[in-house]
Amino acid sequence: MTAQPSLSRRAAAELVGTAGLLVVVIGSGLKAAELSRDTGVALIANSFASAIGLGLIITLFGPLSGAHLNPVVTLTSWWSRRTGGEGLGGREALVYTGAQSAGAIGGALLAEVMFGRTPGTFATQVRDGGHLLIGEVVATAGLVLLIQGLGRIGRPRLVPAAVAAYIAAAIWFTSSGSFANPAGTLGRSFTDSFTGIAPQSLPGFVAAQLVGGIIGLALATLLYGSGSGRTAKPVPVPVPVPVPVETTAPAALPETAPVDGASPAKATYETIG
Repeated sequence: MTAQPSLSRRAAAELVGTAGLLVVVIGSGLKAAELSRDTGVALIANSFASAIGLGLIITLFGPLSGAHLNPVVTLTSWWSRRTGGEGLGGREALVYTGAQSAGAIGGALLAEVMFGRTPGTFATQVRDGGHLLIGEVVATAGLVLLIQGLGRIGRPRLVPAAVAAYIAAAIWFTSSGSFANPAGTLGRSFTDSFTGIAPQSLPGFVAAQLVGGIIGLALATLLYGSGSGRTAKPVPVPVPVPVPVETTAPAALPETAPVDGASPAKATYETIG
């Protein structure tokens, strides 16, 4: 078993991974807006690119830091450890969250520069209303349930593809567009594009995401149990295997000469009675 990377390397992985995620999300949104004035077409392109990029980033950085890329995922990991399962300690969770937030801002600024835009311009797209906040609760709860559930049933290798597919779907089935990530939400306030969110909308979205994380964690505990971070595997019941029994032919009866052409078996039957 290989040793766990140092906290500094894991923090670097979280910073670079989250920055990469914001470059993908914002960059693909800017490119889609350039190529099409149809919002639906642009959203299809943005969601498709975001899902692929997220899956690749998790695959690449997962072996280093777990590729949380999201303070809610980090906090649920910390809570799992507090309740007896596997996860991060308090100091690790704090470092992860700081790295994710810095990476998100850096990735947003890089995307803006890459497309020839002025970096540091705040978003003007206000996203408010109770229905959007409910969408964020649902999106984040589903994400946490998916990650925690796969971990607790012993299938963490499915996380990259499963999370990518979930985000692609949630962008469409939630009213908020599934930000589902406080660090990502903070980063997206630094882009005045259709993927952005105005700074005044941040408190409501982040609060909804934290509530969603709590609900997702509670659902995972209800459905899969808590403690070890992985449900116990069912003990296989041994199935009896037929064992071939070596049989021997019965000893031959003493040879009796046939009488009047009768066989020995017939002579035996005739002696009875």
